[in-house]
Amino acid sequence: MKIAFVGLGHMGSGMAANLVKAGHLVHAVDLNPDAVAQAVAAGAVAATLPQACDTADAVVTMLPAGKHVLAVYDEVRRLAPSNAILIDCSTIDIESARQAIDLAAKVDFAMVDAPVSGGVAAAAAGILTFMVGGEDAAFVRAKTILEGMGKTIVHAGGAGAGQAAKVCNNMLLAITMVGTCEAFALAEKLGLEDQVFFDIASKASGQSWSMTSYCPVPGPVPASPANRDYQPGFAAGLMLKDLTLAMQAAAQANADTPLGAKAHALYDALCAQGHAGQDFSYMMERIRRGA
Repeated sequence: MKIAFVGLGHMGSGMAANLVKAGHLVHAVDLNPDAVAQAVAAGAVAATLPQACDTADAVVTMLPAGKHVLAVYDEVRRLAPSNAILIDCSTIDIESARQAIDLAAKVDFAMVDAPVSGGVAAAAAGILTFMVGGEDAAFVRAKTILEGMGKTIVHAGGAGAGQAAKVCNNMLLAITMVGTCEAFALAEKLGLEDQVFFDIASKASGQSWSMTSYCPVPGPVPASPANRDYQPGFAAGLMLKDLTLAMQAAAQANADTPLGAKAHALYDALCAQGHAGQDFSYMMERIRRGA
């Protein structure tokens, strides 16, 4: 298939490369020429948006925010053939996702919102989880493309349901990471070695993904960012973005999220201290310092 891939950041570059590996003809579009050059080195074709959309079978986007998604798809709807499937993998607010899909449907495009979970390593390895919102028929069409980039593709429901699942999941992830960091910090002050506490908690009722797959202290999980001086991974600034979206969604739904709100405040402070570019598990260092 000819796929227009728009947005080649840390996540998008790996995703586009895996679409090439899956046998698709990928036309890469990004404002950053270095990102395009990296995609070309992985087998993609450098293109402008009109060139990429022309005769495209699919358009995949990985963009920073809802305003960017709406702006790009305003052009895509004019440039791409109406039989192309539109797949937005960005993490954005639910209302913008629904608006983009509604506008696409008005001119006979099938579209899904399909945010991802897994981070940069999973994007590069092609083992992302996709949470997909949209009509059944659109999901079936999108799934054949998403399978080239991920190992778990779940239809969450109608338009915007993928974004809803993403913000709820990442709010939970932030909460469990803060709790895991607190537990390690307390264990250290009580005289327990990190490895000893990990060996216990990772097999006990305190076990979580934040503990066993993304341990926030160096040593116990060799692949975790804690062993790379907290280089992301999944940057703290991105976690703050997702928590902000979760808090917006909670306010709109009149949902009580006290732990989510606390996690948001903690990540806001961490980023304000200049650590937005470090992995979100760097929360461990903030909690160790107590400030």
